[in-house]
Amino acid sequence: MSSENLIKRVTIPDIIDKKVKSEKIAALTAYDYLMAQILDEAGMDIILVGDSLGMVFAGYSTTIPITMDEMVYHAKIVNRVVKRSLVISDMPFMSYQVSVEEALRNAGRFLKEAEVQGVKLEGGENISEIVRKLVSFGIPVMGHIGLVPQSINRFGGYKLQGKDPKIAKQLKKDAKILEEAGAFSVVLEKIPATLAAEITTSISIPTIGIGAGPHCDGQILVSQDLLGMFEKFKPRFVRRYAELGKHMRSSFKSYIEDVKTGNFPGPDESFE
Repeated sequence: MSSENLIKRVTIPDIIDKKVKSEKIAALTAYDYLMAQILDEAGMDIILVGDSLGMVFAGYSTTIPITMDEMVYHAKIVNRVVKRSLVISDMPFMSYQVSVEEALRNAGRFLKEAEVQGVKLEGGENISEIVRKLVSFGIPVMGHIGLVPQSINRFGGYKLQGKDPKIAKQLKKDAKILEEAGAFSVVLEKIPATLAAEITTSISIPTIGIGAGPHCDGQILVSQDLLGMFEKFKPRFVRRYAELGKHMRSSFKSYIEDVKTGNFPGPDESFE
């Protein structure tokens, strides 16, 4: 038996069990083969094919323009190389909001065509019926509440959510409703750490934080933010583990200089 066949794939029950065992969950995004391969080999628990690719891959100003076909395409690429991590894909804007039937059809595409293990939807109480239906047909769902980027036009920017007591109360209610609808986890984005802690202790499914403080059951970031590749802005909640954008730019400039001066290719890069 090959070593590849011995690799155990992370499953939905594994992720839920991590909360039971108080083991933190590590998640990052990937949209291409090489990034997914590296994340998988590093031991990532969850790889999210996020609609954030609209901004860091496609160059849009928001996540809204990305289509179903584009998301399925990237999800296929990512899942094709992953051997260990759980792969979840975002459902893009207007792929699930119109009707339960359309949501079921589009979510099914991710599992059938891309073979990912689940989908992520933004919203709480307003999408509970959709979540319940997807789960009933065997489609695992990760929720997403707080700052939900697909609603950025309503928020008027990427603002902290949940400071207002009324909104905080609704977010706590949303998390419970998502749990009851069958979601296996929920992303908490850009909310106060104290609120995230309250939500985390009030539900039995894992919370995955992004700008939600240290008390969540896990954390997720956009990989290009963590690596310093996406330089348009740096959210406060991002920790830069590298500055690859600067290193890449420097390397490309060195290459240009070497080509212009005739230093590349040299004897080591040439054939007799």
